[in-house]
Parts: sequence; C-alpha cells; structure tokens
Amino acid sequence: MTLFIYDEIFLKHDTGFGHPENSRRLENTLRYLKENHLWEQLRVENPRAASMQEIGLIHPQTYIEAIKQIADTGGGWLDSDTVVSTASYDVAVHAAGAPLTAIDLIMKGEGKNAFCLVRPPGHHAIPSRGMGFCLFNNVAIAAKYIQSRYQLEKICIVDWDVHHGNGTQDAFYRDPTVLYFSMHRYPFYPGSGRKEEDGQGKGKGFTINMPLPADTTSQEYIAAFLDIMEHRVNQFAPEFIVISAGFDTYRKDTIGGLNLDIQDFRTLTEIVMKHADRCCGGRIVSCLEGGYNLSDLPLCIEAHLKALLQA
Repeated sequence: MTLFIYDEIFLKHDTGFGHPENSRRLENTLRYLKENHLWEQLRVENPRAASMQEIGLIHPQTYIEAIKQIADTGGGWLDSDTVVSTASYDVAVHAAGAPLTAIDLIMKGEGKNAFCLVRPPGHHAIPSRGMGFCLFNNVAIAAKYIQSRYQLEKICIVDWDVHHGNGTQDAFYRDPTVLYFSMHRYPFYPGSGRKEEDGQGKGKGFTINMPLPADTTSQEYIAAFLDIMEHRVNQFAPEFIVISAGFDTYRKDTIGGLNLDIQDFRTLTEIVMKHADRCCGGRIVSCLEGGYNLSDLPLCIEAHLKALLQA
C-alpha cells in the first residue's frame, strides 16, 4: 500500500489573503481524494516533527533558531514571497518530518513508496536562507537522513516542479553521493538552473539541469525526462529516490505553467517507478512542492497517486 503522509497542522501555516501557497491547496486535495474513494486505498500516517538535529543535516542551527524566533515573536517575512506566521515553525518541522516518517516506514518494509501532502514546500530553501515560499528544504533533509540513518550512500532527487530547485542544488552541488535532476522552465524564477550548472569539485556531473522554454510541448518534456532517467539516473544506480513533486508544470497553473496535462504526471511517476524498481527496490518518497491551480491540483495529485499505487 502506498503511504500518504499528512496532518492537519499543515493548514495552520498562514500566508495571508491572496497568497498562492495557501491551505486551500491541501483542503481541496483531501476533499477530492475522499469523494473519489482514492483515500481508502492509501495508508494514511501522521508525520512526526523533524528534530533540530535532523533539520541541521542541511540548515545551520542559527537559521533554524531564527525561524523559530520569528514565529514566536508574531511572525514576519523572509522575502517578498515567503511568510513566517506564528504557527509556521511548528508546521515546517512537521513538513520536514513527513518524508522522514515515510522513509522509516519504507525501510521497515511497511510500504514501497509514499507521497507527503505537505506545506510549506521546500526546494527553494538554501541552507542559510528561506525563499520562494520555502522555509526548510524537506527533500534535501530527507536525502541526508537516508544516508545518515540507514547508511545508504547514493540518493537521487528528481525535481519536476516548474521552478528550479535552487536550494536543493545548493545543498548538494559538491556532493557526488546525491544526484540532483531538475526539469524546469527557464528563464524563470529563481533565475538558476542553466544546463552548465552541473556541480563543482567531486560533485561535478552530479547535478543535472534541463532548462526548458515556455513553449515546450508535453511530448518533448516527457521525451527529455525519459532520456535523462534512462541514461544518467540509471547509470548512477541510486539506492533511494526522492521526488520534489511540483504540479505547477501543469498547463493551466496560475503562476507557473509549462504544457503538461493531468495524465502526464502519471506518466512521469511511472517512469521514475520503473527505475526505482530496477535500482532500489521501488523505494520512492515524494513531497509536494508547487501546484497552484486550486481546482485541478487535486486531479494532478490523483494521477501521481494512481501510479504509485501500482507498485
């Protein structure tokens, strides 16, 4: 059974009126999954909070404490897009803990894969600074946790959010044990993610950026994705795959938009699953990143989950 990691605490991160990253994203998704009975096919688990030590695998103690202090003193803004409300620290440590909860269950043999319905998202959070709606980098923390807790060395992070995951890239740019693969619209926020950005030092070649123009068709996107998975990811042979699952590549997304259709997310998931089955016993943990079309985000997530349930 596919694990579904969720807690109502994720609704308490208050980004304010009109902010695209809001609790309705999750509320609409939960309502849809329950109405369409997909909920009954999932093993729903509440996440634990990530410890300060676990978050510290990526973020320095001073930054973690700064986020807590902002929340404890009434909230504030990290940049023009990124809100810290009074509940945000507690929410964010649970968002970081969601993939860790999933990893523990998978490593105990209680599931092959998992989807974490979390907010705030994470892939723009660089080690020393949050940005782009993100406070802590959930997938980066997860990758380091797998290595430190379970001594698995080679981790692949697949990022199909429409925006480049600059924070994840920054965390592993010199690290040959984590292969970071991002498909994203370019030029676009946050401005990083050129093909030439492929790592430094021992990490050279272990960052794979596939920048795409806005007019890329879904067929072109999937063909490029499949090529990287077949040749680069398969050659790396990861022992665990973590997905930054952004659904703002959907053609009707309100702030992103490439040209993917709803069912393309099932196709992308099936491609990743094929390689996970080949390399790492099907072990996949997926975390929600972007996706801001409130009516269609639940359908995109449904397509992703239906693929995961085929494991």
